[in-house]
Amino acid sequence: MEAYLYESLNEKKVRCNLCNHRCVIKNGRRGICGVRENQEGILKTLVYGKLIARNIDPIEKKPLFHIFPGSLSYSVATVGCNFKCLFCQNADIAQMPSDHKGMIMGDFFTPEDIVDAAIKGNCKSIAYTYTEPTVYFEFAHDTAKIAHEKGILNVFVTNGYMTSEAIEMISPYLDAANVDLKAFNKKFYKEICKAKIEHVKETLIHMKSLGIFIEVTTLLIPGLNDDRHELEMLAEFLVESLGPETPWHISGFYPTYKLLDRPPTPLETLIMAREIGIKTGLKYVYTGNVPSENSENTFCYKCNNLLIDRQGFHVTKNLIENGKCTHCGAHIDGVGL
Repeated sequence: MEAYLYESLNEKKVRCNLCNHRCVIKNGRRGICGVRENQEGILKTLVYGKLIARNIDPIEKKPLFHIFPGSLSYSVATVGCNFKCLFCQNADIAQMPSDHKGMIMGDFFTPEDIVDAAIKGNCKSIAYTYTEPTVYFEFAHDTAKIAHEKGILNVFVTNGYMTSEAIEMISPYLDAANVDLKAFNKKFYKEICKAKIEHVKETLIHMKSLGIFIEVTTLLIPGLNDDRHELEMLAEFLVESLGPETPWHISGFYPTYKLLDRPPTPLETLIMAREIGIKTGLKYVYTGNVPSENSENTFCYKCNNLLIDRQGFHVTKNLIENGKCTHCGAHIDGVGL
């Protein structure tokens, strides 16, 4: 189908305005994402409804810890991505078009199919995840609109590279997003992800201004983005630009895809980062992807009592009532708490 958010140029070229690469695409060629193609001056999405993954997941798996904790989320993805991260954890599907000569695989579903499946699966939300939802924006948008009308939440798990136009278009239906802030230095984004950090920061601020609930994830890679000073600057950005109520998920790295020369993240590094986040003023800081007691539990920022006990991706105890700590009455930020 014809893509959203593009403009026609001369000589049958088009400019895609969906993500901040803003690719100028010649006739017969595709954009960086590998799933949007210029066909005789008309930009087409090649993945509308062509899903490579559909699963019912705990919302905690996204990770989203402050959106209806303990609920289920109907999760979908197509192939493709607008980043080229050397450490891509879902490279088999995210990088399929670029790694396999334009290959696109998937089974066809309509937006109505997905919403119906979410309802039957007792899911409180639909998550656009696994790969980058921006590259299948048309399908995500159309599905989210129907889901919104049915009272189902919509959440993006995203690299945060969509344009302001895309954010404005999806914002009426997008309730929350977990945005990867992969590092806090330009060199990392340029060399490791083939992108620019400035656009991600702009997206975070824009989403927040529109009332979308934001959680942030940072995967710490030894020697690349785990410098103490850099983490302090990242935490300060979260507090000052998004607010201290922004949950920060700090994840451990394991060698994968094209980044195999780095060791797994030491537990000490994750503990250091968490301490930085809390010291800087963040109310909710979590460490994930490593065995560590209490690392993914939610504590009250005011009285420090345990509020949500998580074992893996499952909630075993939730002591939040009507959005408040049952011990001291402090307001706990999120949706459906």
